[in-house]
Amino acid sequence: MNKKADENPEKTYNHLKNEKSPYLIQHAQNPVDWYPWGEEAFKKAKEEDKPIFLSIGYSTCHWCHVMAHESFEDPEIGDLINNTFVAVKVDREERPDIDSVYMTICQLMTGTGGWPLTIIMTPDKEPFFAGTYLPKETGYGSVGLRDVVLNVGDLWRNERDELLNSGHQVLEVLEDVSSQITGNELDPGTINKTYYSLSRVFDDENGGFGDFQKFPTPHNLTFLLRYWKRTGSKNALQMVLKTLDAMAEGGIYDHIGFGFHRYSVDPQWLVPHFEKMLYDQALISMVYIEAFQATEDRRYRKIAEEIFEYVLRDMKSSEGGFYSAEDADTEGIEGKFYLWKKHEIMDVLGPDDGEVISNVFNIRETGNFGSELTGEHVGANIFHMKEPLDSTAELYHLNVDELKRKIEISRLKLFEARRKRVHPKKDDKVLADWNGLMVAALSKASQVFGEDFRGNIYSEAAESAMNFILDEMCMDDKLFHRYRDGEAGIPGTLDDYAFVVWGLLELYEATFKPGYLKKAVLLTETLLNYFWDDLNGGFYFTASDSEQVLLREKKTYDGAIPSGNSVQFLNLLKLGMITENQEFKVKAHELEESFSTAIKKAPTAHTKFMEALDFRVGPSYSVVLAGDPSCEDTVKIINSLKKPFIPNRIIILNPKLKSKVESSSKELSGIKDVSKSVEVKGMIDNKATVYVCSDKSCQTPTHSLEDVLKFMDD
Repeated sequence: MNKKADENPEKTYNHLKNEKSPYLIQHAQNPVDWYPWGEEAFKKAKEEDKPIFLSIGYSTCHWCHVMAHESFEDPEIGDLINNTFVAVKVDREERPDIDSVYMTICQLMTGTGGWPLTIIMTPDKEPFFAGTYLPKETGYGSVGLRDVVLNVGDLWRNERDELLNSGHQVLEVLEDVSSQITGNELDPGTINKTYYSLSRVFDDENGGFGDFQKFPTPHNLTFLLRYWKRTGSKNALQMVLKTLDAMAEGGIYDHIGFGFHRYSVDPQWLVPHFEKMLYDQALISMVYIEAFQATEDRRYRKIAEEIFEYVLRDMKSSEGGFYSAEDADTEGIEGKFYLWKKHEIMDVLGPDDGEVISNVFNIRETGNFGSELTGEHVGANIFHMKEPLDSTAELYHLNVDELKRKIEISRLKLFEARRKRVHPKKDDKVLADWNGLMVAALSKASQVFGEDFRGNIYSEAAESAMNFILDEMCMDDKLFHRYRDGEAGIPGTLDDYAFVVWGLLELYEATFKPGYLKKAVLLTETLLNYFWDDLNGGFYFTASDSEQVLLREKKTYDGAIPSGNSVQFLNLLKLGMITENQEFKVKAHELEESFSTAIKKAPTAHTKFMEALDFRVGPSYSVVLAGDPSCEDTVKIINSLKKPFIPNRIIILNPKLKSKVESSSKELSGIKDVSKSVEVKGMIDNKATVYVCSDKSCQTPTHSLEDVLKFMDD
């Protein structure tokens, strides 16, 4: 039963009281006697002959909050659950290995999935019931939690063999689904097939994919940019730009404080689920950066820079790492922090500017997102743009630049007014995988937007975060998944390693400090030693020395976040090119073959993998620049190489000093420890010299930037 807290006898706590996860701590005072996942809970279930009630969610999940308020905070439901089950709470972000297995089971049993995830299983972890959000009471076609608990309790007592048999059957199906059929390497035609499949489900009117809810799915867009680069397909580029424009104009974007919400519940990108996730900011910003490279349209650069302004302002810890998420709900109401009534805008801006902003962002007295709204949401507005700015500018006899200045002045006033509201709660745990993604994004921004690789706001933030990961979340080249309250814990998963290596590779090209390349090699070696499947190839999601939850999964499907196998496929290809390590090249080939059969069946579910295939098919380029990093000719070439959209290239700096004077390039030395052949590629005539090789040929060393760019663009 719940324990009395020593320091406050008026409060009672369950077994989650001392956990690190903000999500678990949210439930520490529930009348449900929650246990964290662990041997204590499973031992208790066996001793008391009770099934396990497993609830999986995360701290910024709206429907998790709803189910908690309706049921888990209800003493009667709490007693019912405690009498029938041993209750276990899991933070899906803290334990993605547990979540992944049981979410797959839920999808197999019910045909759908989502959070909160509700699993009922034996003390041996074999599930026999799965569902998502359950209302407290049965009604309107939904079975209520109360009835589920009563019915399962009755079945456990009287028809247990049937439940156990059901659990065995689920495990058999899970093992069958998880089985792997290796094949041959993927044909380049798979890239074309992926494009055509995406084009068939593209929403020509609103951008994005599908005709109901809209998820950003950034890897679909980065794949399409590469397809455009490969083929010149104007339609592929238009699909990307249409989607990015619609997202930036829609309610899914926070026009006042910046950053993207999780997804929209409608096809028009208008009404979001308001939580903000770190991984979304990282992945989406990378698409806008690449769109800027591809088009040179500064609108896309502006959105990327605004995302980073939000992240560096609101999501960066004092120690350097980045927090995980911000909640959708404030004071129990989803979106309350972000919604505005028209009179509130007028009070802040006055009638003239208030009317302009209302026209720009479609603000209405009656509210702008549905007539069915009740209670707090009556008259509420989501900022979004329906008309191009030139139309609104003409209405007020302004030019577009004047209107933009007026919008920015008003935005700052509204931002200051909004800061006085009750803020959404922040999930302040630091996750290695999501931080790896943000390091990659910031490093890419540093490369494309920065004028000097030796230091700018983005490279400094990326280095700070990466150094935090390596100092606080890594021991003996093994990563921990989560850090909070001064403590790192939970063994790293494939995603942690793959995404951190991705970040390290991008950070190297942002700073040219070879230490980051060396660490990428060491972490990749850890992956090969502890995660590689020696029988069928590919990487397991968990290490060989980590806890096994029912079975070790191998995942290729790119969901909201790309698969670790997809990302590591590209990492191996790049590291193989940089280091000339034959093992990395062989493992990349084996990884491709191990998943090729599954990928051929559903290529659009593997668009990040397709990006790696695009790199492997080529042409891909290795660019070595020999030059003095303190000299203008070297810096100019570096900046010019990074600006264009040439996704299938890597840049290596071989720093050669023109004098023996102490230089900041000291920390750039040591590249020969990673890439031995680089050392022989030196400056010619004491000038910055570029060596470019593609898959099958090399260009004559040159001082001409134009020749280099032409070679890579042919």
